[in-house]
Amino acid sequence: MKRFERLKEIQRLDPERDFLEIYRLTVTYEFPWDITRALELALYRTYAVPSIGRLLAETGELTERPQKRYDDTALLLDAVVEHGFDSEEGRTAVRRINRMHRSYDISNDDMRYVLCTFVVTPKRWLDLYGWRRLSSHELRAFAAYYRMLGARMGIQDVPQTFEDFERTLDAYEEEHFAWDEGARSVSDATLGLMGSWYPRPLAPVVRKASLALLDDSLLRTFRYEPPGPVARGLTRGALRLRARAVRLLPPRSTPHYARQNPEIKGYPQGYVVSGLGTFPTPGVRGCPVPHGRTAETPAE
Repeated sequence: MKRFERLKEIQRLDPERDFLEIYRLTVTYEFPWDITRALELALYRTYAVPSIGRLLAETGELTERPQKRYDDTALLLDAVVEHGFDSEEGRTAVRRINRMHRSYDISNDDMRYVLCTFVVTPKRWLDLYGWRRLSSHELRAFAAYYRMLGARMGIQDVPQTFEDFERTLDAYEEEHFAWDEGARSVSDATLGLMGSWYPRPLAPVVRKASLALLDDSLLRTFRYEPPGPVARGLTRGALRLRARAVRLLPPRSTPHYARQNPEIKGYPQGYVVSGLGTFPTPGVRGCPVPHGRTAETPAE
């Protein structure tokens, strides 16, 4: 197979009907490393909304158990990608996500914003650092995939097109990004987690490189000192050089799922989807008595 043949395969599919297959081909064959980095950045962005960052700080999941939180989030989302929405594994993963979310008082607007980051951030990452950009066909499939995920999560007023997702994200960040001490602690813990994946002497380098990839709105919100032009240039230049090298490689012959990522470290003996995530106790570590979500509650 030549480098662009899989893109031709994707473009023969219907993005409204075959969105799962398109999404799976794109994220597991074309861009597995890039999509992992983009989704990490997508979740990181959400901390800058105080209602989200503060809640994550109160639960202690990202400040005290960051590796487990990272692993569980990636594996739950991965189960849907690999097995599909209607598979036993996919239904169990969505059910686990929903039950965790219902243990907290999370607004529909915040839930919709998080969903938007999953759609928009990968496109923006690949525009800058991918070996190619996403096609309009893929963008339509991404929007359809996350519309389905949003529906299964009971999120109301989900955007319909990629452009709608993008407008919703930008408007929400413009209105809601703000300083919060708890959110900053979650941000610091996440940067520390990323540094822990490499030999200890490299941790400061990883932190500086991670900060160099953040846009100015995030740096201002978390009150980080902006990286200098050298750090930004080296970091972003290295990613663009990687993209050029990847473009010259033959395409992948087998899919690569998030569960295969070396950053997933918490389940060396394997895992079951139903055991992933948290099981909050009402009244403990930021968990209120569970709220019924009435019209927002999807069928399980």
